[in-house]
Amino acid sequence: MEQEAPAQPGSVPAVTLRRFELADVDAMMEWASDPEVTAFMTWDAYTSREAVLAFLRDAVLPHPWFRAVCLGGVGDGHGPHRPVGAVSVTPTDDACRAELCVLLARAHWGKGVATAAVKRAVAAAFGDLLGVERVEAVVDVDHAAARRVLEKAGFQREAVLRSYCVVKGRVRDMVVYSVISTDPLVE
Repeated sequence: MEQEAPAQPGSVPAVTLRRFELADVDAMMEWASDPEVTAFMTWDAYTSREAVLAFLRDAVLPHPWFRAVCLGGVGDGHGPHRPVGAVSVTPTDDACRAELCVLLARAHWGKGVATAAVKRAVAAAFGDLLGVERVEAVVDVDHAAARRVLEKAGFQREAVLRSYCVVKGRVRDMVVYSVISTDPLVE
């Protein structure tokens, strides 16, 4: 794993991405069970460790590009390799396109962690996923923080998809964002 310098006060912590392990179940349970973290997801917050373990085993580990978001800074209380979130890039039926999803523990919101994770994920996924030329993300129109993360990471807003999906029992409008392999990554 790449070694990074500790974050300076007021700066974005060093963010690293790595593959998940079954041993990450308790770390994942911390954010996957938080209803505020999962409020804009189509799935409900997890209520049992066993369900998170099954998700890790059956969905995350075999996934082609699902990574743990870790903070590499010293003295952050989480250790350098303990996940504080997740980011996935899922290939679609169209070989040139993949879908991004990011989820982060509430304690790390508003600190630049999600933006750094998205930038790293997109850069790596274009190299790791053969044939992918476009990564897109679909977010709830009311999820302003997620929209800001995508925009800061270099994604472009394309359209509002009206009555696109059901989230927590309500039909929701969604905004689609994309970045293509030839777009410059925002620093």
